[in-house]
Amino acid sequence: LPEGFQRAEFLMEKGALDIICDRRDLRKTIAHTLAMLTRQSADSVS
Repeated sequence: LPEGFQRAEFLMEKGALDIICDRRDLRKTIAHTLAMLTRQSADSVS
């Protein structure tokens, strides 16, 4: 494994996302994240 692979800076550089959310909010959270990344409305992604 590469040096520093578990460091936040390494993950950010590689484009990794990490989030903690309630399971009941997971669908909404994923839709919102995808909407931000694709520049669409959250309603069109979910």
